[in-house]
Amino acid sequence: MITGISLFSVWVTDIDEALKFYTEKLGFSVNTDITLGDGYRWTTVFHPDQPDLSVNLQVPGPPLDPESAEFVRRSLAKGVMHAFVLRTTDCRQSYANLSAKGVEFVQEPSVRPYGTEAVARDNSGNFLVLVQQGEYSGEDFPHATAN
Repeated sequence: MITGISLFSVWVTDIDEALKFYTEKLGFSVNTDITLGDGYRWTTVFHPDQPDLSVNLQVPGPPLDPESAEFVRRSLAKGVMHAFVLRTTDCRQSYANLSAKGVEFVQEPSVRPYGTEAVARDNSGNFLVLVQQGEYSGEDFPHATAN
């Protein structure tokens, strides 16, 4: 029986630089950082308030074939990759704190039907969405259709 999600991967351009970003700017902690016998580096971080969910910071390469790895590198360079959503209790304050640490935002905090969100980029070009969840229902999305 599946009991939850414990790990997901985010493509990065440089593991050392990504580690600095996720730990020094976002406040994550290092879970593992090892190099395996074939030179493959396995690096995971987690948020201290959610230690059971790790983020694997992975550079494009094996097990991807060379063509797929190049596609991911180009996508990172274009800034079109989506990483994940960060939950916050105060989007505007988190935006101010992260901006002061040098985090690049492409969207300031904005009120949406589901709460307040701001959109940032990590240092590899991935989108990170910062969300202060609000209460909402399907009626808050007038143009949506149920599936």
